Amino acid sequence: MNIGDRVRLLHGKEEGVITRLSSGGQVEIEIEDGFRIPAMKSEVVVIDKAEKEYFDTPSSSGTLFSGESRPKPVENVHKGGFFLAYVPYNDQVHDVLLINTTKKEYLFSVDELQGEASKNVAAGVLQPGSSTKVAEKMIRDFEQWPPLKFLMVPLNKQVEASPKPIERKVKFKASAFFKHKGKAPLIDKEAYFFKLNEQERLLDVKKLNEELNPDDPEIYLRKKINRPASSIDLHIEKLTENHDLMSNGEMLQLQLTVFEKSLNDAIASGMDEITFIHGIGNGVLRKEIHRYLSQMKGIKYFKDSQKTNFGYGATTVKIHE
Repeated sequence: MNIGDRVRLLHGKEEGVITRLSSGGQVEIEIEDGFRIPAMKSEVVVIDKAEKEYFDTPSSSGTLFSGESRPKPVENVHKGGFFLAYVPYNDQVHDVLLINTTKKEYLFSVDELQGEASKNVAAGVLQPGSSTKVAEKMIRDFEQWPPLKFLMVPLNKQVEASPKPIERKVKFKASAFFKHKGKAPLIDKEAYFFKLNEQERLLDVKKLNEELNPDDPEIYLRKKINRPASSIDLHIEKLTENHDLMSNGEMLQLQLTVFEKSLNDAIASGMDEITFIHGIGNGVLRKEIHRYLSQMKGIKYFKDSQKTNFGYGATTVKIHE
């Protein structure tokens, strides 16, 4: 039983990824929404092994089918871009590689972040269709890995249109990191790998904020209001496909932006009420939603939704009688 193994509690329905091994036979498991629970090794079972004993059915690859609970391997996508890959050197040490599958030369810089401070760990020029090692990481120290900041600036050798610089901050959750295993682009080796320049294309928080806070309120009123659904699911995986490289702050900002826009549209379109499904998790999103609603005028009241409908992971806003 190792860090990164996906396990299930023997006497419960919870599943998750081992993030820490402690003395005395105890482990820490990260379950849905990043919530972590302690358990004894004797109380958990590695999912692959459990499924093997249950199904006992070999697959074409020689391993055993483990059902939907087994993390799916990442597709080997070779589209142009920058990738971050954690390639095993041995059972414990992983080489951290920066991979450039584009046709351009880039200046790059990699910093480790400590609060407001930072330390540069790698910098240089990365040629098109090449990779470079920027660090080494011990899997057993996963919980202590600091956030990383990447900056890639294209180099033009002649006068031509230039791609925008790429800037990403990365802090992994165990439940997301260990799902992304497959053949890394270009190097064609087994690794945990992630595309660094994809999120900017999918997420435009600034544009969403501009829609919520237009310079001229009359312009917003003249726009066609799209009546939102009666219930809005704010789980991050429902809002964006590529949330694995987002920090907790970025995910919360996106969730709150969608919440505010949906609430404003509900009010403008004359809806009686709307429900926001935020889940339980660590309660941060629920607190932020309730804080916002408590300071807002123009609504009748808000309350936790009935358990029979959404559990205690939803808030219903009453707008009109």
